[in-house]
Amino acid sequence: MVAKFPQARPSAGMYESFYLRAVSPDAPLGIWLRYTVDKRPGQAPRGSLWATVFDGASAGPPVAAKETTDALTVPAGGWIAIGDATFGPAAAEGACGPISWSLRHAPRAPELRHLPHAALYRAPLPRTKLTSPAPSATFEGTVRVGDRVIDLDGWSGMVGHNWGAEHAERWIWLHGVDFAEDPSAWIDVALGRIVVAGRTTPWIANGAISLHGETRPLGGLLARGTRVREDVGHCALDLPGPGGLMVHATVSAPRAHTVGWRYDDPDGGEHDVANCSIASLVLRLHDPAGTGRALRTAHGAAYELGMREQDHGVPLTPVT
Repeated sequence: MVAKFPQARPSAGMYESFYLRAVSPDAPLGIWLRYTVDKRPGQAPRGSLWATVFDGASAGPPVAAKETTDALTVPAGGWIAIGDATFGPAAAEGACGPISWSLRHAPRAPELRHLPHAALYRAPLPRTKLTSPAPSATFEGTVRVGDRVIDLDGWSGMVGHNWGAEHAERWIWLHGVDFAEDPSAWIDVALGRIVVAGRTTPWIANGAISLHGETRPLGGLLARGTRVREDVGHCALDLPGPGGLMVHATVSAPRAHTVGWRYDDPDGGEHDVANCSIASLVLRLHDPAGTGRALRTAHGAAYELGMREQDHGVPLTPVT
């Protein structure tokens, strides 16, 4: 995997993000880090660091910070460097506001390419491309929040990468680990609605679920049965898979532990984003034979909703 922004045409607009999330197995405590490139048409790319610490035991909101700089490079053997912060195939180091981190990550599953065909990663549509270099990963290291030191000792999580010329009109990202019934299971799904010829499409899902070491795709352009009922704080999804598989996902993401961001679009527009990376998730799986299974994680899910509306009630994080 390589960074895309160095090959961007000077006249083109684009964005690119490398990101990770990790969550404690013992408590509703999680981190979300994002290294992002934003390039407007005719301008040089800029880099931003986004850092959030979620603590369900705290009465206050998540601790979050964002910083932007022109110091943007691709380090030897790594994916991206923004200022002194680096991110690569095995580690992430950096600092943003009151949060600093020194993390090592190791994949527990092979790369997930959400789009079903390699040609779609070269085609103009979809305008957002995404992969997860590690849809399930183990993390070690430390995160500091002011004087507080958080030790990550075998935390679960993921490593992701997306890029494109345009954000979806509306999107959902759902990731889940640390399921009580199958600790090795994970789900990683992105859903989007895009504008084509002035019309907003229905929801399209792309991703996968892994159970007992078997990974099965979910969604797809021609998949039937995808249903979405979404809001800040709650989400219910019906996600079809091969062979008649249907996954029903129910997410609960407390507003008090949800962070709000404003994302800039390459064309100058904006999206508001609400992200809770210590959400609860219930998955109910049904196959044509009538066999049903359920998986539950109390705080091992990440739920992100990207939207145009700004009356969602989640305070936006101040940025520098």
